[in-house]
Amino acid sequence: MPAIKLPTPCSAEPLLRVPSATRSKGSALHLRLRPALAAAALTFLVGSCAPALVEQSANRSVPAAYTPATAAAPADTATAARVRWQAFFADPNLRALIETALAGNQELNITRQEIEIARAEVRARKGEYLPFVGLGGRAALDRVSRTTIQGATEDKINIEEGHRTPDPLGNLQVAAVASWEVDIWHRLRNARQAAANRYLASIEGRNFMVTNLVAEIASNYYELLALDNQLALVQQNIGIQTNALQLVRLQKESARVTELAVRRFEAQVQHTTALQYSIQQRIVETENRLNFLCGRFSQPVARASDAFATAVPNVVAAGAPAQLLQNRPDIRQAEQLLTAAHLDVRVARAAFYPALHLDGAVGLGAFRPGLLLTTPESLLFGLGADLMAPLVNRNGLKAGLKAANARQTQAVVQYQRAVLNGYLEVANQLASVQNLARAYDAKTREVDALTTSVEIAGNLFQSARADYTEVLITQRDALEARFDLIDTRLQQLTAAVNVYRALGGGWQ
Repeated sequence: MPAIKLPTPCSAEPLLRVPSATRSKGSALHLRLRPALAAAALTFLVGSCAPALVEQSANRSVPAAYTPATAAAPADTATAARVRWQAFFADPNLRALIETALAGNQELNITRQEIEIARAEVRARKGEYLPFVGLGGRAALDRVSRTTIQGATEDKINIEEGHRTPDPLGNLQVAAVASWEVDIWHRLRNARQAAANRYLASIEGRNFMVTNLVAEIASNYYELLALDNQLALVQQNIGIQTNALQLVRLQKESARVTELAVRRFEAQVQHTTALQYSIQQRIVETENRLNFLCGRFSQPVARASDAFATAVPNVVAAGAPAQLLQNRPDIRQAEQLLTAAHLDVRVARAAFYPALHLDGAVGLGAFRPGLLLTTPESLLFGLGADLMAPLVNRNGLKAGLKAANARQTQAVVQYQRAVLNGYLEVANQLASVQNLARAYDAKTREVDALTTSVEIAGNLFQSARADYTEVLITQRDALEARFDLIDTRLQQLTAAVNVYRALGGGWQ
């Protein structure tokens, strides 16, 4: 048996070395094997010239805490991200809206089909490294021109052997054909695994969409409750201002005030009435926004508006920043895409190596249908192997590898961006929850003071000890303060929802 030695790319040794003791044996076999072995050695030599594999790793480190002042304290590992949205939201109307949206939201349903597309891609990649087997038949007629060498040779053979080849000559074949690329370098398996990672990334993308959808439904629902309370406040103020307008008209008749005061009070009533219609329009738009998220046409949204005034924002446990890597779907999605990008680089590099293809066929063949079953004479089979490696003009392969490396770098940056964005979102919303709690306390004291001021200004005006402008200004300030108080409560509820979303809650 000849000894084969594969040289290094810069070696000048021969590709094939046969020991002298065996040169006298099987010289004919050696002569037939030498070209094949030399070709095999050459293909492996070419494959050894593939570019070096470069895999970039992402920085997965995050700060120990969301607030630098508490970084030295041990972090609490309890996090609201593990709380199901059914338990996080207590309002039954809100839970019913979320359930409707998860079933009917069009964008979410589109994402579900993208998951099916990614799953089909995994199946296709898996089939590429398995053998392909097919069954087929062929029927043909062939007549060779007698003025050609082949035709003249057949005539000569027919005359010498005393028979005549059918003219035209039929060719009937029924065979099973198989082909298989032997995945020596794991090129096909890495491609399948990359497709599987992208499939998992599409699932995480769906989860991230669910998280955002739950948060958006909750935020719009709380906004609708706030608008209902603002509308009730405006309607209450319209009644108070209308009564004040009637009182001023009576005072004008008794010459205690002028027509200017009447007009100013009337303008105030009309201003508040216009504000009422503006809020009603916003209510319609918010309801339709919720209906759109639920995938349905316009219809009233069931809600308990009275509960808004007593609603208390949820106390959201933030946990440790490192938990974001497991809980936030967008970070998990970026991680899966990064893994797929690493595998794509390996696939692109494996294209420089030799590819081994095996082909085989077995079946029956004859020039007449009656002869197909005359075995073993009609039996045909074939077996072959191809070993091929790129040698010249590998620019396309180099460009593919360069593009894969660029996509890998892009995936690394996107992963680190997702981690940074998630951390900062949580930090911002946690600070917002604390500051809004202080702001709500201050706004409550402001409303109490202005409510008392309205009563005092009204009494002073009736006793002619205060000007009507003081009453108007005090009423306007009190209305704005109450609006701000409702808006601050809305921001508190929204901030709690945003913390829950930023931590990665809502998709479980």
